[in-house]
Amino acid sequence: MFDRLTERFQKVFRDLRGLSRLSEKNIQDALREVRMALLEADVHYPTVKTFVDRVKTKCIGQEVLQSVSPGQQFVKAVHDELVALLGSSSADFSLLPPPASIMMIGLHGSGKTTTTGKLARRWVRDGKKVVVAACDIRRPAAVDQLAALAAACGAACVRPEPGDTVPDVARRAARVARDTLADVVLYDTGGRFQMDDDLLAELAALRDAVHPRDTVLVLDAAIGQESVSVAKAFHDRLGLTGLILTKLDGDARGGAALSVVSVVGCPILRVGTGEQPDDLEPFHPDRMASRILGMGDVVSLVEKVQATVDADEAARLQDQVIGHGRLTLEDLLAQMRQIKRFGSLSKIMDLLPGGASIPRDMRDRAQTEGMARMKISEAVILSMTPRERRHPEILDARRRRRIAAGSGTTVADVNDLIRQFNQMRKMAKRMKGLSRFMPRPH
Repeated sequence: MFDRLTERFQKVFRDLRGLSRLSEKNIQDALREVRMALLEADVHYPTVKTFVDRVKTKCIGQEVLQSVSPGQQFVKAVHDELVALLGSSSADFSLLPPPASIMMIGLHGSGKTTTTGKLARRWVRDGKKVVVAACDIRRPAAVDQLAALAAACGAACVRPEPGDTVPDVARRAARVARDTLADVVLYDTGGRFQMDDDLLAELAALRDAVHPRDTVLVLDAAIGQESVSVAKAFHDRLGLTGLILTKLDGDARGGAALSVVSVVGCPILRVGTGEQPDDLEPFHPDRMASRILGMGDVVSLVEKVQATVDADEAARLQDQVIGHGRLTLEDLLAQMRQIKRFGSLSKIMDLLPGGASIPRDMRDRAQTEGMARMKISEAVILSMTPRERRHPEILDARRRRRIAAGSGTTVADVNDLIRQFNQMRKMAKRMKGLSRFMPRPH
């Protein structure tokens, strides 16, 4: 989402490289570009003005450290102010003491129901007992959607009964949460395409019925400056305690993420980065600032690897390849499946320093071609017998024709896979000599 903003910032920083000192004119020119970049990203104008003034104050009259270039000093000032703009420090839901009650609110289409399901899934996976309340009684599809999401992750769902009002559903869900000793109860509320008094009155009645610990606004980050007025209206009437920004994987300008926190004073608790069930991430202002400035987010990448990779399988593969110099097609299949769990290559590139500067279409093309190639390779391997996977040297022309026919591929595809595998096997044998320098898997 921040591709264009990152590109503009990178240009500003490039223009400052090589300067021996930061003059007031250098700073004014750079800040003019920063101001335009933020406004083009649809950041709220008062927020932009405050941001630029604070960066200017930090830079003008400051001595440049000998170990730091003027450009780096300017980057640090911009980075620090971005972090402050995004909330300074990470914040999270307070789930103790149970049951933690969370009211999810937002406009129609912001992703409330999907986000409620994602939160329930995450907490159930963490061993918590979760109840979700279908309080959007005007839209039957929302009730069915929430019930399906709850069933898929193992959460309990309280549905409206004939004659129920929104507070009725909420109170019954609160009772169910208490009676079943649930850890969390999530109230999925109704929405409108635009703000109106009826919606606010309905949400206020729900709030007064159950007194939720958190009132969280789910906000579509792609709606631009309208997000500021939407957040302010909800906050003034209901008293928000947190924000969740959705659709941060889109192509819109994304100024909402840089505006809303400063306007309503509530922390961003999570960000939605895609449509998959696990595409809801904790929000870290310092990491997001680094990504916006094109510096990557290696910490999040490491966390993603740790959460995705099967440690036992990785240790077995290390022992097999580095310890013994052996590699089979079964090992290759396991490795491909680990890689597929990472998801979008483009998202991984966003986390690498300088990765965001690679054009989006190039990253998307690499993702499409890489996944297509991997899909073909997986089909070929799955069409082999267990013996063929462990001993690919027995794959003569007749066997290769049979595998191609069975996998819906061509003999050329089979040959390409075997050729690449043989290269990997040679590398594994060379790496065997390094085993004495590597830590042994436990």
